[in-house]
Amino acid sequence: MKKINALESDFDFKNCPVRKVLDRFGDKWSLLVLLILGKKETLRFNEINKAIGSDISQKMLTVTLRTLEADGFLIRTIYPEVPPRVEYTITNLGKSLVPLIDNLEQWAKSNMSAIEKSRDNFVKV
Repeated sequence: MKKINALESDFDFKNCPVRKVLDRFGDKWSLLVLLILGKKETLRFNEINKAIGSDISQKMLTVTLRTLEADGFLIRTIYPEVPPRVEYTITNLGKSLVPLIDNLEQWAKSNMSAIEKSRDNFVKV
């Protein structure tokens, strides 16, 4: 296979760790859930749902939580009570990501007006 540029010779695009992580966090909710759990550490499903607001369906939150659990970012604990109590706790791996998410959140807050202005100008062209 012919190489297109020098970058391809040094970079394995198919097995890129950054690409694999960004593919996972490219959804609408994962980073927000980690940010919420990073501040509270352990929450129940409904508490996470309330913290996010009305924008997320229960099904989508369930899928997001299971995905984060599968990747090792949180632990799901079921307590054998009636009714059953389920708690989600951020892991050390998840905690290690929170400062980066915090930085992204601060960057977004600082730059959102410029981004929105650019979007408005782009549409008008």
